[in-house]
Amino acid sequence: MLDVTPLMTAVDALADRLRSMPQSALRRGASARALELARDLAVRAQRLEEPGRPPRELPDAGLFAVGDQVAVAGHDLAEALRADGTPQALADAVERVSATTRALP
Repeated sequence: MLDVTPLMTAVDALADRLRSMPQSALRRGASARALELARDLAVRAQRLEEPGRPPRELPDAGLFAVGDQVAVAGHDLAEALRADGTPQALADAVERVSATTRALP
């Protein structure tokens, strides 16, 4: 069983940051980048949980929900990785979250 603490920590920090961002920063691209990340994390989780089934796309719930979407998708992926993931898949997910965090204003 993998220790997914690094992913949970990175996801929670990013989600908190997004929740506290002003609307102007979210509109300037932070929301779009975060939604892209949330969708990627959701697809990764679905591929682990339901191999062979086409992944479903996470809907756009709006500027002010994107922090929650990152949190939910990230926690879902962490649980999927804990149950059936590899160290490399975990490292890749942490790097993806970190790259998005670095790209935000």
